[in-house]
Amino acid sequence: MKVSPSILTCDYAHLAEEIRFVEQSGADMLHLDVMDGVFVPNLSFGPPVIKRLRPLTDLPFDVHLMMQYPDRLIDAFADAGADIINIHVECDSPIDATLDHILSRGKQAALTLKPATPAGAVFPYLDKLGLVLVMTVEPGFGGQSFMHDMMPKTAAIRKEIDRRGLKAELEVDGGINAETAVVASRAGADIAVVGNALFTADDAMALTRSIQSITHS
Repeated sequence: MKVSPSILTCDYAHLAEEIRFVEQSGADMLHLDVMDGVFVPNLSFGPPVIKRLRPLTDLPFDVHLMMQYPDRLIDAFADAGADIINIHVECDSPIDATLDHILSRGKQAALTLKPATPAGAVFPYLDKLGLVLVMTVEPGFGGQSFMHDMMPKTAAIRKEIDRRGLKAELEVDGGINAETAVVASRAGADIAVVGNALFTADDAMALTRSIQSITHS
């Protein structure tokens, strides 16, 4: 599995140091959670912060927009340095048009599903997607417990991606550690978003390597 550490739970006063920590752990990409205070209760950061972080690392930026109207800021996030721009299928922006806008900027388009949203909600858009993210916690807060009942949904999306011969990767986010990453991989996940488990690990590199060694079984 690939590892995409989320900086949602890191020390925001020392973001440059935290990104160096993520790089030293051997992670594959960086997960950036953008929250608007409307779609989810919390606020985080926006394009100006991402723009400042972009020169600090060559890691791909996996930008997860927990926003009610992400279409309004696609250009801003593209200009700031996002590599993957990920919107929620439950948002109030026009999904097809927003995905097309992301693709027109040369970025990888992605869709996320909240826990209550069925797998089939993303099926109409799979041809446009480089990534599908299944939330394994309720979005908006770090430190929650992994929802094992999201694995049938993950497996259903994996089956549909494979049935259609598509290249979209499948990502899981929420409560991911060395043990739950194995569970998610068995359901077909390719990428693990890791937050608390990484930033509190005694050996972040060992944790990253252990998750990266997991293969579908």
